[in-house]
Amino acid sequence: MKQLVAPILLFVICSLLAGGCKKSGNTGTGVVAPVTPVTPVPPVAPPVSTPVIPPTIYQGYTLLWNDEFNGAAIDAGKWTFETGTGVNGDFGTGQLDRATDRSQNARIDNNIPGSGGGCLAITTTKENYIDRDYTSARLTTAGKGSWGPGSRIEARVWARDILYKGQGFAMWMMPAEKPAGLDYIMWPQGGEIDIMEYVGSIPFANLGTVHYAWSWENNTYQSWNHGHKGAYYSYGDKQVPANNPGWGGYPATAGDPGSGSGGYHTYRIDWYNDRLEFAVDEAVYHIHYFRDGAAFNNGIADGQDADSVQLLGGKRVMRSEYSSNHFPEWSPFEHTFNLLLTAGVGGNDNMTYGGAIVPNAVFPCTTFIDWVRVYKRD
Repeated sequence: MKQLVAPILLFVICSLLAGGCKKSGNTGTGVVAPVTPVTPVPPVAPPVSTPVIPPTIYQGYTLLWNDEFNGAAIDAGKWTFETGTGVNGDFGTGQLDRATDRSQNARIDNNIPGSGGGCLAITTTKENYIDRDYTSARLTTAGKGSWGPGSRIEARVWARDILYKGQGFAMWMMPAEKPAGLDYIMWPQGGEIDIMEYVGSIPFANLGTVHYAWSWENNTYQSWNHGHKGAYYSYGDKQVPANNPGWGGYPATAGDPGSGSGGYHTYRIDWYNDRLEFAVDEAVYHIHYFRDGAAFNNGIADGQDADSVQLLGGKRVMRSEYSSNHFPEWSPFEHTFNLLLTAGVGGNDNMTYGGAIVPNAVFPCTTFIDWVRVYKRD
């Protein structure tokens, strides 16, 4: 038996070697077969972590209404789409866009960096649609939610793609009530509140404004019958800027913390019985009083709609007064308002805040709304 070990072992080794040669591509004819290269699998990027964050509970406030945009679709129980181009064909501001209810213009997006769960994405696009070269979206709570004095209204918004002159996004409010016996309330007799008005031509500031009328004019529109008080908020300084900004400095650099397009910011109004306070990231920058003389505590009702930038807590804050009580027929800011979220494309330097669209503007242009919340003051 010992004499057979060597020949058997030699046979096994030769067999293994022969098999190994065959696996390496040896055809047995002296020609080596080509080896098929293996295509590398690209690395898979890890998903963006956007954990859902519950609404903030503020001392002295109770959460009354909110939309966190964490569902599969826009909640039709809270929002209505305004479509078309407005009564006069340009939403009254010279805009070039047509608002639609398509998912290209408004949808729920997930995995957006910095968001808490899902978010609402509102997008303007450059496309030929019906009779316009641009499309947009307008969402309103009309008939589904309205609020007035005693409310805190806020939203967390990233105007990521608002980068060029003519691009803009707004979070604003319009009247939900009308005088007894009337079918409507004319603008601006009914008032308007602009909580966030951000345009690409002024990339480093937000504008917070109230609009109103000088006189009742039998609830009809007159071109001269419009007053307003607005203040800019500087993202860099976190206060009213030393000088009001003009168009320029666009496009802002991606991620610039000094711009509204650089990341999420929280836009807010606190609505009191006698005033509105506008804030960005909890920094109050505009306080508007509804009665003449109230802003400066001088007891003088001079009817001149005064305003002044003052230092409050070491920061520049604009104080303004007297918009709600010019006439006895209607005091706008003593009533409830609907909330609107709208994007637009400017077509006129004279009518459109932010100016006309420039040729090099980049589309699609998306703004993300992480959440909208309404609180009742206890």
